[in-house]
Amino acid sequence: MDVRTKMQESSPQLSTTSYQSIPTFPLHSTNEKAIPLLGFGTAEYPFGASIDTMKQTILEAIEVGYRHFDTAALYQTEQPLGEAISDALRLGLIKSRDELFITSKLWCSDAHHDCVLPALKKTLKNLKLEYLDLYLIHWPVSVKPGEYELPVKKKDLVPIDLKSVWEAMEECQALGLTKSIGVSNFSCKKLETILSTAKIPPAVNQVEMNPMWQQKKLRKFCDEKGILIESYSPLGAKGTLWGTNRVMECELLKEIAQAKGKSLAQVCLRWAHEQGVCVLVKSFNKERMKQNLDIFDWKLSAEESRKISQLPQSRGFPAGEFVSDDGPYKSLEELWDGEI
Repeated sequence: MDVRTKMQESSPQLSTTSYQSIPTFPLHSTNEKAIPLLGFGTAEYPFGASIDTMKQTILEAIEVGYRHFDTAALYQTEQPLGEAISDALRLGLIKSRDELFITSKLWCSDAHHDCVLPALKKTLKNLKLEYLDLYLIHWPVSVKPGEYELPVKKKDLVPIDLKSVWEAMEECQALGLTKSIGVSNFSCKKLETILSTAKIPPAVNQVEMNPMWQQKKLRKFCDEKGILIESYSPLGAKGTLWGTNRVMECELLKEIAQAKGKSLAQVCLRWAHEQGVCVLVKSFNKERMKQNLDIFDWKLSAEESRKISQLPQSRGFPAGEFVSDDGPYKSLEELWDGEI
């Protein structure tokens, strides 16, 4: 049974919010609470650029109804997210930490077997939490330990031992420090490598996905394996290192938005939701935060969906930063296993 069918048949719980109810989906690898299918991303480039206002932004997101928050060691937002959670509890915006779904990610400099558990413990300390709901390997890439930076230094790229890194991730879940584990930016082939030896399969693969890069092959593979796709850059991430303006300037999406009386962002987010994936949104504007929540009580027509499915496709973030003549990936073809 694929993820979308399971979503339809499981009658997802609705988490009551102050603005609108967000559907949830039970991850296969845990009996704990389900993942809200709309999450709030905290990555901004340059990393740490809004660190002084990030806590207030997250508090506003909780206030309008977000309960799923995505951070990473790289982003420099774990600490302000932890402070926002503490304040939200003190202010009564939430009754307990268990109302929230918190994801963080292992950076490439910690993608070594013996670095994984210490890295997670550091993340939990930053967040002032006892556990994560989801912990992801950020990239199928290792660099020498020490730096948290993107772009990475190409001279520091080293081969990643996916088997041993995944074993360390499994240990983190066994210890109760994270309820679920998963990956990010993994191709079908690299997922197969993990699945071939995993005791606990990845619950999630968080990847770039939007109308201009629909990930049809990867979505089919993950559906078959029971792995939930999370979409980052659902609007193209214009203005970031990993983004382009192709989504926000797409004439077809503008036409559909105008015809439906919706914003282009809402059309993109609704499209992603209808593909049966979890969507990560990011806006530091309170009104747009609310607009991004307003995607669950209307639908795209079959014709609109068909037109979107025929848009020309190309990856917005090829991640050439991880490719080097002297490194483990000597071409984009090798990094993505042809999924480019």
